[in-house]
Amino acid sequence: MKGHIDELRIATGAMVILALATALMVVIPHIFASQAHPVGTDLKPYTLQQLAGRKQYIANGCVYCHSQQPRDPAQAPDFLRGWGRPSVASDYFYDSPHLLGTMRTGPDLLNIGARQPSRDWQLGHLYQPRAYTPGSTMPAYPYMFMLKHPTAVSKSDVVINLPDAYQPDAGYVVVAKQEALDLVAYLLALDRTYPILPAEDVVSKEKVGGIQ
Repeated sequence: MKGHIDELRIATGAMVILALATALMVVIPHIFASQAHPVGTDLKPYTLQQLAGRKQYIANGCVYCHSQQPRDPAQAPDFLRGWGRPSVASDYFYDSPHLLGTMRTGPDLLNIGARQPSRDWQLGHLYQPRAYTPGSTMPAYPYMFMLKHPTAVSKSDVVINLPDAYQPDAGYVVVAKQEALDLVAYLLALDRTYPILPAEDVVSKEKVGGIQ
């Protein structure tokens, strides 16, 4: 009987130690991480539409041809290409999974929302890239759009204003589907042109904000 009680005490003690270790190493850090925010930046969480567009970005394989990591001038002339300052860790605070990419068949897109903030341009380029960038190797995504007769267009429809040479035949117009609108909303959210603070200034702001 005494041996049984000792075993029970050992098992109970082990469970208590495991629970405390889990709380200290998993639960508490998770709580603090969920309350964290990127200090010293204008970065905002993605909206629901932007998150839906991010899923379209992944599903349509955009990550295979585009990176999202402008590099340091010592590594590549990305700044001279107009792609923005070198990226830093806080630029990806709200990204999960990260879409850094490893190929540059097309340009880096981390700041495409700043370089080309026009939704109309982004939608038209998505429908037919060569209408806006002659010689582009980017595939067109016509399945993210539909053709409608002007008399069937509703107030909520977003009609794409294409160059004359790319207008559909028979008097129809091109209307963006929701997946195209979502994807473009995500692309327009890719704007990391805010200035970044030196490390010592970030530490100072964290202390002022009560984060030690």
